Amino acid sequence: MTTAYGFAAHQAFGEFKPFEFDLPSLGSDDVEIAVESCGICHSDMSMLDNAWGFTQYPFVGGHEVIGRVAAIGNSVLGLKEGDLVGLGWTSRSCMYCDQCIGGDHNLCLSAQGTITHQAGGFADRVRCHWGWATKIPEGLDPSKCGPMLCGGITVFNPLVQHSISPMSKVAVVGIGGLGHMAIMFAKAWGCEVTAISRSRSKEAESRQLGADHYLATGEAGALQSAANKFDLIINTTDAELPWDAYVAALAPKGILHTVGAAPKVEATVFPMIMGQKSLASSPTGSIATTRKMLEFAARHQIEPVTEVYAMSDINEAFEKLRNGSPRYRLVLQR
Repeated sequence: MTTAYGFAAHQAFGEFKPFEFDLPSLGSDDVEIAVESCGICHSDMSMLDNAWGFTQYPFVGGHEVIGRVAAIGNSVLGLKEGDLVGLGWTSRSCMYCDQCIGGDHNLCLSAQGTITHQAGGFADRVRCHWGWATKIPEGLDPSKCGPMLCGGITVFNPLVQHSISPMSKVAVVGIGGLGHMAIMFAKAWGCEVTAISRSRSKEAESRQLGADHYLATGEAGALQSAANKFDLIINTTDAELPWDAYVAALAPKGILHTVGAAPKVEATVFPMIMGQKSLASSPTGSIATTRKMLEFAARHQIEPVTEVYAMSDINEAFEKLRNGSPRYRLVLQR
């Protein structure tokens, strides 16, 4: 049995405090990762606050892990001790259901989350099934890779899922932790990219990230000016949007894909029928798509914009996430 040292919250909205806990015996398919850094995601805060109603305390969060393989079970394939790997939202899937066999491991109905079924990466050790420990390609800065294992794959997946071509016109709604990575991925993909936000406060930075155009929805007629334009709109916000206006902004056969947890979607069906338009969504991405994302990021030198805190300053970092304006992802460094 291994003793791990990390930070745990003992109640909803509580502070993280130093926490020592025992890991079970290493399973035959298990990988133990010595954590070097871990990003902070809004999902960590949702779990901290028990917003979804199933958090178990003490709660050790962290599902954007970068570290070195410290130990492997006797059935582990493709990894060895010392390998640099990343671990995201999912730590295990069954590997035999139709979804897993079909390559959609992230849709496995018995999948287990890195912070929902076990202690996560706000510690010096974390465990997962070997399939979910993804090697980090050379050419990427490991200290910045953590957020790509959740936020990055979440916005990269729609490009693969919908077979988006380099000739496509893609819009990104919400220029934050997810949206800024979506802009970079879509631009490197070869697409014509439009950033969409409420005001023009993020226009300059959006264009630096690769946006060709910018729409400020707080300005009269902004969305209407983009009628029938976009082949794909990626919504990264959790806001109740004017859904009909966004459907109207889709080109024929266009797709409005939401990865932000909006409370509901209300759209008029007839314009969708007439334009053969559709709504879609997705959770993170599969093992294979995660590998492709990291390889793509290494090829095009894509990395998230991050602010780095020491792991011991975890409460300060969470305060920044809760009440501040991170640019754009927060990473805890051991």
